[in-house]
Amino acid sequence: MMACEKCGIRFLAVVAGLFLAAATVQALEVNIRESLPYVSTMHEGKVVEIQRIQNQNHVLTGGFSKTSRKCPPFCIQPVQVAPGVATVGELEVLSFIEKKLNKGKGILIDARTPSWYKKGTIPGSINIPFTSFGDDQDEAVKAAALAKLGVTPKTSSSFLDDALSSLQGMMGNNTGSSKWDFSKAKELTLWCNGMWCGQSPHAIHALLKLGYPAEKIHYYRGGMQDWQILGLTVIIPQQ
Repeated sequence: MMACEKCGIRFLAVVAGLFLAAATVQALEVNIRESLPYVSTMHEGKVVEIQRIQNQNHVLTGGFSKTSRKCPPFCIQPVQVAPGVATVGELEVLSFIEKKLNKGKGILIDARTPSWYKKGTIPGSINIPFTSFGDDQDEAVKAAALAKLGVTPKTSSSFLDDALSSLQGMMGNNTGSSKWDFSKAKELTLWCNGMWCGQSPHAIHALLKLGYPAEKIHYYRGGMQDWQILGLTVIIPQQ
């Protein structure tokens, strides 16, 4: 009940922010789409408007202006990260924020390490490092990360679940189906630094291995580099 109340409060705050913004913000020259100047969401308890930089002479500087990085580890990622996982662009991410995140039905995950997250993130994102779901991760850390996604350990497993898990393990396809309850798992959009970054793909593969439903996972391949190329809002998290 408490979680539902928080979702309702979040939704009402976002709606209030939308009305306030509509009343106070002047027409923008650089819109997201012709009829979409901005998208509002909550970040760390405050309403944030995601829009594009209005300075039409703005250019990227710093790390995200680079075109080449040593591979490995910074190798080009495939468009389809895994079967059943949808790859999305910026408009789909913004739609996800409006229709899923703002209504408490989805989670936007910055899958980068905390040092990257502290430099700036997409508004509405929470930082769950890609290392949180790996085989070598401490079970308590893994359980805490999964709990944020609506996933809990099963209280008990049936003989059939155990047999299926064992069979999948022998076939090299250990989904962890007997251990975790995904019945209330939320929709996710994961992202990292861009099409050269393997952090969110690593997290996605680890989640799938645990048994997370592929149809509930979205991969924003463009990540922070494409987000900044389009001049979209980046927010510095509170320290």
